[in-house]
Amino acid sequence: MIRPCPATPADYRELARRRLPRFLFDYVDGGAGAEQTLADNAAAWAEVVLRQRVLVDVSDIDTTASLAGQACAMPLALAPIGLGGMTARRGEVQAVQAAREQSVPFTLSTVGVCGLDELAATGAPFWFQLYMLRDRDIVAALLAQAWSAGCRTLVFTVDLPMPGSRHRDTRNGVAVPGLRPKLLKIGQVASRPRWLWDVVLRGGPLSLGSMTGHVAAASDPDAFRLWVDEQFDPGVTWEDIAWIRERWQGRLLLKGILDTDDACHAVAAGADGIVVSNHGGRQLDGVSATARCLPAIAGAVDGRIEVLVDGGIRSGIDVFRALALGANGALIGRPWIWALAGGGRAGLARMLASVRDELRIAMALTGVRHLADIGPHCLDGASKLDQVPAHKSTEQED
Repeated sequence: MIRPCPATPADYRELARRRLPRFLFDYVDGGAGAEQTLADNAAAWAEVVLRQRVLVDVSDIDTTASLAGQACAMPLALAPIGLGGMTARRGEVQAVQAAREQSVPFTLSTVGVCGLDELAATGAPFWFQLYMLRDRDIVAALLAQAWSAGCRTLVFTVDLPMPGSRHRDTRNGVAVPGLRPKLLKIGQVASRPRWLWDVVLRGGPLSLGSMTGHVAAASDPDAFRLWVDEQFDPGVTWEDIAWIRERWQGRLLLKGILDTDDACHAVAAGADGIVVSNHGGRQLDGVSATARCLPAIAGAVDGRIEVLVDGGIRSGIDVFRALALGANGALIGRPWIWALAGGGRAGLARMLASVRDELRIAMALTGVRHLADIGPHCLDGASKLDQVPAHKSTEQED
């Protein structure tokens, strides 16, 4: 039977579901608690209704942008995904290569399978995501390692003082001691022989590359998960951001901002940008969707720093919506993992090209040719989200 060609992130999600062991698919796909915020993230973008315009000259549409000082084909970046390299053979390497091919930034997670040096060897530019750990010596070492690898943009996650409750992981026996959880995962792996052969046997070692020199448990994902859970520091404050700012010479983006006061604190702390994010609904279930928080936050910072957003972005139309609500750009997480798992590097490249095409079509049918022309006036009065700021960063207008 010849299956239809994948056309959307949802299509790639189904391919990923069929190809990955259940514990791994659910780890990527799931969220915290009852997953209400996870669902609302995507649903909220659908409430942002575009205003269609006709008979406007849109013969020369330009989707190019600059995110964190990096020239991009469109205002989109690949968000950090922990263990992303387990979804395809040397997954982060394939992803950064696809991102370079489509001229968008890629962000390597602290807990990525491929390490900083391995990504640096590809010659492709990338961002690095970092957590604040109790062991500040490890944090300082990772900052130095990232800089040496040529990384110039640090995405610092601020919404993880402790890990969220992810019930899918528990059901699948992830980081659960005992024989039964181990046998459960072995059975799930055995049901995916293609993944076992291609990713585990041909693509090993499946250690956490950037952490290997710092933690012995980095070669055992379950043991490392337990170590990381103990290392998250609930005592982190804005003073720690100053500590990071003193040690990082490049651009600093704070990821996990949902409140206007916190956004203003980020400006005062010397951040170059923020990512309006609820961790993809993976931390605190019941918080607002990022689309609902974005307009007020963009208005509060008023162009003083760059504003990016993630959470539920599934198309080029969603990217357009994010810009209309005041963002300078967006990040996608699950969609790039689904595309990589379902179609490899080529599949991810095709998905990114499709997102850009959708953005271009949205611009054409709303009567705008340049990203700087996208604003609240591009939204229909039927949009349920309000408080949309009129300001757009001058950096994007250039």
